[in-house]
Amino acid sequence: MQRDYNIKRNRNTVQRIMQKYHLQCRIKPKKKWQSQGETIIIAPDRIKRDFQAAAPNQKWVTDITYIQYGRTVQYLSTIIDLYNNEIVAAKLYNHQQTPLVLDTLKEALEKRAHPKGVIIHSDQGSVYTSYAYQSYVMENNLVSSMSRRGNCWDNAVIESFHSNLKSEAFIYTRFNSLSNVETISRVNQYLKYYNEERIQEKLGYLPPIHFGGR
Repeated sequence: MQRDYNIKRNRNTVQRIMQKYHLQCRIKPKKKWQSQGETIIIAPDRIKRDFQAAAPNQKWVTDITYIQYGRTVQYLSTIIDLYNNEIVAAKLYNHQQTPLVLDTLKEALEKRAHPKGVIIHSDQGSVYTSYAYQSYVMENNLVSSMSRRGNCWDNAVIESFHSNLKSEAFIYTRFNSLSNVETISRVNQYLKYYNEERIQEKLGYLPPIHFGGR
């Protein structure tokens, strides 16, 4: 009003007039997260920041991260074996619902010939505490473990991996600047590079698949 019509009014006066003529927008109240009636199962932290494993298939860590470089947001679910930090399985979906983490875990089990007794460590996200996910963990003789709420360092290895993926595969890339096809291609290329070429100090400067047997 002041800029276009040189009309100066106190903001409270403007607000009162807008309310009178129903011109104010309605702000949707924020809702607290609800599990929609789903059972929540919280597992203890069995890793306790001990990110070493003496052999393959002893400790796996998993998490979901946002991939925001395509036209729509994608969600990457990953499982890492702490023995050699290998990406055992990864799924990139356009949602972050329970099927995303279930499909990731199913792929990991198939690739590793269904090992028993593996500790599978995650945060306390609703997909991991869901009855469907926890039932699948128990049915396949795995051991669930969870970070303490609000402690990202309890799952530092996979947090670091996701950070590296974004900084290395999408360096200088703006959000929503790529096609979804290009975004998916970059993620898949990086997963392959990470497992087969990217050296790690922890592994004696070898890439994951060249460090020991699986």
